[in-house]
Amino acid sequence: MAIQTRAFGRTGWKVSEIGFGAWAIGGNWGDVGETEARDTLLAALEAGTSFVDTADVYGDGRSERIIRDVLKEWRGPRPIVATKAGRRLSPHVADGYTRENLEAFVDRSRKNLDVETLDLLQLHCPPTEVYYRREVFEALDALVASGKIRHYGVSVEKVEEALKAIEYPGVASVQIIYNIFRQRPAALFFREAKARNVAVIARVPLASGLLTGKMSRDSTFAPDDHRMFNRHGEAFDVGETFAGVPYEVALDAVEAIRPLVPAGTSMAAFALRWILMQQAVSVVIPGAKSRAQAEANVAASALAALPAETMQALTHIYEHGIAKYVHHRW
Repeated sequence: MAIQTRAFGRTGWKVSEIGFGAWAIGGNWGDVGETEARDTLLAALEAGTSFVDTADVYGDGRSERIIRDVLKEWRGPRPIVATKAGRRLSPHVADGYTRENLEAFVDRSRKNLDVETLDLLQLHCPPTEVYYRREVFEALDALVASGKIRHYGVSVEKVEEALKAIEYPGVASVQIIYNIFRQRPAALFFREAKARNVAVIARVPLASGLLTGKMSRDSTFAPDDHRMFNRHGEAFDVGETFAGVPYEVALDAVEAIRPLVPAGTSMAAFALRWILMQQAVSVVIPGAKSRAQAEANVAASALAALPAETMQALTHIYEHGIAKYVHHRW
């Protein structure tokens, strides 16, 4: 069965509902060799993936350059490539989000990806204050007018930021953490995004691997893996690591989920299918570090819809075991 596609907001694009998150092939997920990284992305493309998400800080541009090199050799339909900007700022403060800085970041990504025009530029989880500065979005409008970017969106940490961002008419997409452990976006934000025809990109879909069901209290991670160094938000927002859920709490929730997964289906595919039950979601972007992982992610598109009783059981697990740690924080 071919991978299913969905409309990407009002851009006119149709994209595969399972995309490719290219953070892991860039860095901060343990060592991934150049050859393996390229083969992983190639496997996703061969399986029908038509949306790739990266950022200028993933491996300091390594992720963007790997995508460039793979696409130079790729003979199939060219995917939409979304990148992000803002995290190169040091310090990372709202005042750094000037037109001059954004244009410099865009030019660097254009060079890394070897394109005249970026398909989609996303602000990379900027400080909340940025969403209240109209001039930032006017700067992005100017970059569209100049031909350097085709569309722009935002990657957010909080539902509040997502709701504020879509008040700006130029915002074509919002990338937000949404998974079985982070259910709040479905309450109000998805409805508002759908009403405005804004694309929704669901990130951290497997809660940094927890929702594969393969982790345990004995799991270990490399020193350069954010699952080791950012467990308490030491380097960036803790919500990006294990979706912000305390590790031991999450492991207990995974065990509660396990009996709900149909025989013959992986928990990872099940967790991705749960996200796709939301029609407001345009694309979900699991990462991968191997060909097998990339192919398994895409296979989730072929799964049958989850039954209502399963959805209710997952809501119950969230509300009674997880929500108190995350719901009002993000």
